[in-house]
Amino acid sequence: MLVPFLAILGGLLALVWSADKFVDGAAATARHAGLPTLLIGMVIIGFGTSAPELVVSALAASAGNPGLALGNAYGSNIANIALVIGLVALISPINVQSQIVRKELPLLLGLCLLAGWQLLNGQLSRLDGWVLLGVFAVVMGWTIRQGLRQGADSLGGDVDNALLNHPLPLPKALFWLVLGLILLVVSSRILVWGAVSVAQTLGVNELIIGLPIVAIGTSLPELASAIAAIRKNEHDLALGNVVGSGIFNTLAVVGIAATISPLSVEPEVLYRDWSLMTLLTLALLVMGLGWRGRQGRINRLEGGSLLLLYLAYTGYLASTILTA
Repeated sequence: MLVPFLAILGGLLALVWSADKFVDGAAATARHAGLPTLLIGMVIIGFGTSAPELVVSALAASAGNPGLALGNAYGSNIANIALVIGLVALISPINVQSQIVRKELPLLLGLCLLAGWQLLNGQLSRLDGWVLLGVFAVVMGWTIRQGLRQGADSLGGDVDNALLNHPLPLPKALFWLVLGLILLVVSSRILVWGAVSVAQTLGVNELIIGLPIVAIGTSLPELASAIAAIRKNEHDLALGNVVGSGIFNTLAVVGIAATISPLSVEPEVLYRDWSLMTLLTLALLVMGLGWRGRQGRINRLEGGSLLLLYLAYTGYLASTILTA
């Protein structure tokens, strides 16, 4: 039992470090290639922080552990909104100014509804996976078009500041890009082995391990990125990373896992995990867009409420493990 726990801990630490280096290398490489900073923020940084979820879920699905694959994706979305945004808003209220982020928030809610519709029959088939990947291709096309055609946007300014503060020469950027990707795969494989071993030892579904433990670990890049952005007053970059990660997790991560191996869906995934994910996305939409003339803003009270909700959810999952 000790070795699997150490594998989870070591895998998570290596995963977070390698993901950070991978995103830094990819963003710097894209900058050297002359890509617009807004496009770098929307595609490479926004989606790149979900690389851990993608690799972990793909490896879990290929190893015949669908619960871990799905729990990692949906659990990460829950953690990103309730834990990451909640904690960051407690540190400093988040002002939403970027028009790009304001457009992506309703899109993310719509994608949650699509995911719920696919879960109704209790499984995610390969066809469902291809549908998700097809929608993801459309969303990526729209995102790239927005990044290339959008005028001045506060998200682009935030990304520009972040890249200027951490410049990387091209050889070093390529080195971290390649090394980060390799370590992502290796650490994810170690993490998946540890999580499956712990689940088998405790006699619980891998879903229960994937939701609170693996999902928190794979959400750490978003948390670190968001805290760093808030400290530099880059509010839209902090929120944009979470929204972009949510889109990537819902479409690409689940889609790739389902195309590798059809996923059986337990009933609680729909009424407990998907419902909470959708509720949190709706709350983020209302807070981010504003209402009754209020500017989009996530204040400390709202951030604290999100964090308390996540603690209650995690506590419930922990009680499930203890009573197994």
